[in-house]
Amino acid sequence: MRLSSFILPPPPPFTPFPPGCAIIRPPRDGGIRYRGLTQEQIRSVQILPVDYEIEYICRGNRVIVGPKVRKCLPNGTWTDMMQNASHPYLSARHPSCKKKLYIGALFPMSGGWPGGQACMPSAQMALDLVNNRSDILPDYELELIHYDSMCDPGEATKLLYDLLYTEPIKIVLMPGCSGVSTLVAEAARMWNLIVLSYGSSSPALSNRQRFPTFFRTHPSATLHNPTRVQLFKKWKWTRIATIQQTTEVFTSTLDDLEQRVKEAGIEISVRQSFLTDPAVAVKNLKRQDARIIVGLFYETEARKVFCEVFKEKLYGKKHVWFLIGWYADNWFKIKDPAINCTVENMTEAVEGHVTTEIVMLNPETVRGVSNMTSQEFLAALMSRLGGKNPEETGGFQEAPLAYDAVWALALALNKTVAPLKAKGRRLEDFNYNNHDITSEIYRALNTSSFEGVSGQVVFDAQGSRMAMTLIEQLQGGSYKKIGYYDSSQGNLSWFGNDVWIGAGPPADRTVVIDEYRYLSQKLFAAVSVFAGLGILLGIVCLTFNIYNGNVRYIQNSQPYLNNMTAVGCMMALAAVFPLGIDGHHVQKSQFPVVCQFRLWLLGLGFSLAYGSMFTKIWWVHTLFTKKDEKKEKKKQSGKQHLEPWKLYATVGVLLAIDFLSLMIWQIVDPLHITKEKFTKEAPKEDLDVLIQPLLEHCSSKKMNTWLGVVYGYKGLLLLLGIFLAYETKSVSTEKINDHRAVGMAIYNVAVLCLITAPVTMILSSQQDASFAFASLAIVFSAYITLVVLFVPKMRRLITRGEWQSEQQDTLKTGSSTNNNDEEKSRQLERENRELQKIIQEVRTNDGYKHCDGAVSNPAMKHFHHRSLHTHWLTAH
Repeated sequence: MRLSSFILPPPPPFTPFPPGCAIIRPPRDGGIRYRGLTQEQIRSVQILPVDYEIEYICRGNRVIVGPKVRKCLPNGTWTDMMQNASHPYLSARHPSCKKKLYIGALFPMSGGWPGGQACMPSAQMALDLVNNRSDILPDYELELIHYDSMCDPGEATKLLYDLLYTEPIKIVLMPGCSGVSTLVAEAARMWNLIVLSYGSSSPALSNRQRFPTFFRTHPSATLHNPTRVQLFKKWKWTRIATIQQTTEVFTSTLDDLEQRVKEAGIEISVRQSFLTDPAVAVKNLKRQDARIIVGLFYETEARKVFCEVFKEKLYGKKHVWFLIGWYADNWFKIKDPAINCTVENMTEAVEGHVTTEIVMLNPETVRGVSNMTSQEFLAALMSRLGGKNPEETGGFQEAPLAYDAVWALALALNKTVAPLKAKGRRLEDFNYNNHDITSEIYRALNTSSFEGVSGQVVFDAQGSRMAMTLIEQLQGGSYKKIGYYDSSQGNLSWFGNDVWIGAGPPADRTVVIDEYRYLSQKLFAAVSVFAGLGILLGIVCLTFNIYNGNVRYIQNSQPYLNNMTAVGCMMALAAVFPLGIDGHHVQKSQFPVVCQFRLWLLGLGFSLAYGSMFTKIWWVHTLFTKKDEKKEKKKQSGKQHLEPWKLYATVGVLLAIDFLSLMIWQIVDPLHITKEKFTKEAPKEDLDVLIQPLLEHCSSKKMNTWLGVVYGYKGLLLLLGIFLAYETKSVSTEKINDHRAVGMAIYNVAVLCLITAPVTMILSSQQDASFAFASLAIVFSAYITLVVLFVPKMRRLITRGEWQSEQQDTLKTGSSTNNNDEEKSRQLERENRELQKIIQEVRTNDGYKHCDGAVSNPAMKHFHHRSLHTHWLTAH
């Protein structure tokens, strides 16, 4: 702007000046006012005297950028031509005439987060450097118009109104605090304004639909989550737990974490939250055996959480806590009246926890776009702050972000100059209705990428800053850097100095070791010996029965049925061996075969052994105990005929029923291995493991249904057998001469089976007891059956020598002997019946009354002779 408010004095007579300073060129779009000189003098004079002052002026609405007045020094130079001693990185330059672009900024100098205390000087320092650069916006001057928002959205609403409705027009808005940024970013779209925040971490701001023109150099709080997931993968954890304070920022962060761990195949087993008191949440974490725990809460609540952690002993070598890294370094040592834990308690509880913190200061010594290293930036910032304590200056950590925010804006505006010029537009043409210029600024910011003092500056699709994450671990009461993670590159820089209380990173859960419960080998061996001896006894009985098959006494006991009983007992005894075989003896792939052997041997063995005995009792009862003919059958017992094929057919039917039912079971619902789990057990040693006892069973999908059918059918047979044995206890017949012994065997077998079946089902979870009951019931039933049926026969044949006389008679007379005896017996029975009729006739005869003792009647004489003959035959 031209300065013409003063009146120049009349020029003195011209005289040559002594040596001084050379005349310098005027700025572009401006000029220099030479005090006391006419235009002719200016054109003719080359040297101006010492202490002479010149004044820079600009044309139009441009302003002078740089010193407006300069004075000639004795050394022949003008003032401000040397480097600024107080700011060595600000080089002196020739003044220029520029257009001003205004930035509306809200710096919270007080309130919940007084980040403006350090962020505003940092932003101003960046503006000074940008405005001094001739290669960045050479025709423009950036200027901050700022207010104190106090980190309060209500106050920010008023200030935003002032910014928008007060001249000059602001081209960009720069708020701080998540709450204030949310308000500003949501309203800015109505004025076509770009919003660039330097201090907002809320994940809610990463919503392009709600905040279409929002960018931030402060990374989102969710940027911690990729680092956490990377660490989970590094330490091979697939199960974590979370506890959060109930606030929007932590809820959004946790929702993002849940999505990321799900994509990585990691499970969140427990998710706890609290408002003010974390006691219940911490107890639930312990109850759920949480090991790897992510905590999201503010510093004051962190002290409450870890006081409860100490009380619940939820720390140590079995646990790892992940916390936010922006707490004060001594946060756990600060005395807090809200907790009742000592500093020692807190120090013990927090030892070894891991923190993730956004890198806000480039750890590398590199010069970025501003030609400053991070350490040089800190030195310059400390100089601007006047030596204030950084720990007492709000926003000191975020100051590099504010610095890089100004640079990001300057570079983006600089990038828009050429595209706008091609469209016939300029930045100074911006107004709140101009969407084209806003679109160019948005496009330039969205593609920003440069090296700043906070690291590489780049924005993601949601406008959030992509930055590196610092990983630290509390070791011995102080934080140690253990690595960095660059989520944009997926690069983890690991120092390898992480320290663990145990041998290494703990497991993400209690290690559960499967331990199978196997049958006692001593019990199995003992029962197997008894079963083997029983099989030998069965072989002896079977051999005895076959060898003496021609003996009448053996023949009258239906030896073929007894042979079936012996074979069935041996099959049942053989089932004891697969019944005791488990995973200790065979592989899992072979176990279903063992299950089938158990089922078939026991089922068919029972059918043969019990079925043959049941058949005897059934036919004895059928032929000799019908009520209506009971008396007559006793009189005519010798006339009853029992054909052998009927006995064999009955056994065949019972055997066929069992065979078909077992076959259907095996085809429809075959047996397979099932594992029964018991309560986990802790070993005696102090190990981070639990023992999971397992027991293998032979089972099928509808095991209870099949067992119900089989047990129901067999149970009815046993009860019916008991009833028939009781009904035929007084029957005497030579056709089945051992039916009383069969009844005794049925009693014992039925009682043992009816008791053992439910007991073994109840004791199925106790492998030793279940096997003992089942196997001993089989052994005792087989022993009792063999002994009761065969031992009396052996004793009789041995003590009476019947097998010798019978065999001798057979050798002499052949097999017809038995048939002749039977024929004679039947003849005698017929003759007796005839004599009984004659006696009845004689008694009714009239001549019988005159008989005085002598046998005078011919019929009586015939009766007398027949009676004598009958008695002789009977005697012989």
